Amino acid sequence: MNAFSLKSKRLLITGASSGLGRAVAVAASEAGASLVITGRNTERLKETFQKLHGDDHVFLIADLTNESDINNLVTQLPLLNGVFFSVGVSAILPASFITREKLLSDMSVNFMAPVLLTTSLLKSKKLVNGKCSLLYMSTISTVYPFVGGGMYISARAAIEGYARVLALELAPKGIRVNCLRSGFVRTPMLDQTARISQEVVSKIESQQPLGIGNPDDVAQTAVFYFADASKWVSGTNLILGGG
Repeated sequence: MNAFSLKSKRLLITGASSGLGRAVAVAASEAGASLVITGRNTERLKETFQKLHGDDHVFLIADLTNESDINNLVTQLPLLNGVFFSVGVSAILPASFITREKLLSDMSVNFMAPVLLTTSLLKSKKLVNGKCSLLYMSTISTVYPFVGGGMYISARAAIEGYARVLALELAPKGIRVNCLRSGFVRTPMLDQTARISQEVVSKIESQQPLGIGNPDDVAQTAVFYFADASKWVSGTNLILGGG
């Protein structure tokens, strides 16, 4: 069997209504996976659903900052061979403008949502022992920070620390845990950042020798992490930064 194939694998893709979540969902379906995709926006999630290859897929609406939505989502899930945690927002604020309210809002999406979803998946025993891969989105900015990125970068750094611990805890069950440190990619999040500070985007683009990436550049790497080709890979933070 092709070690890069996702046939017979069932994956949950969060944040699938746009950006990297949508790209990973489409790429995984092309590789043969059966998918459960989720997001908050019904219309955009339906658009993603229509782009999927194959017919063994389901879409479920959920707001992952709402714990009852998380539990309701997990209750409806089948056993999973993998989860892509791509939910995230990027709020650019100088340190002197950070407030408790803004910090809690940012951490709720970027850190608490994936952690609490993971907790619910583990408690409900929805992850297949020995044949499951958890993949969290981080950012290259945890290594190469930018001015105003204190909240976003801190939340992603927290996810990386959490994932390293989780990799150790789940290793006896044969469940792998990894992070992708993505550079800037052409997604709605990049558009949002550019509206706030085009200067930040231009500076980061100049630091990526191969330029700004496309969602598919991340999606194909995600497929590798879900495939048996990466069955000996866990606890990593892979940089996808255009050089």
